[in-house]
Amino acid sequence: MSEENTPPLPGYEGMPLAMLRHRIRSLGEEDLHRLMAYEREHAARTGVLEVLTARLDAVRQGAEPSEGDQGFQPEAAPPPAGGSPVGPASAAPASNPPPHGDPAQPARPKGDHRPGGGTRGGR
Repeated sequence: MSEENTPPLPGYEGMPLAMLRHRIRSLGEEDLHRLMAYEREHAARTGVLEVLTARLDAVRQGAEPSEGDQGFQPEAAPPPAGGSPVGPASAAPASNPPPHGDPAQPARPKGDHRPGGGTRGGR
């Protein structure tokens, strides 16, 4: 990938706007221009372009880029330790669920139901 197609911040594409505000403080004017061009070509998000423009204006007015390593990302969660405890030994025993209702209460016919159609009591 060429340098024009690579943003100067690692993980830029998935970075939330609040995090981006802090991460761009270490960029100089040239990197901010590169990042703005990258954003315009790819997503053109209005909020991101506004944040980048405000920081570029601040740098032009004398704000110094802060020091820091852009490779260091404390915001990222560490990978999970260990595996899942789920396995064949912890699986539930195989069973067929009942077609409906509670298996402890087997189905009973209704008291007023007569096989063949009618009901008791001449109704």
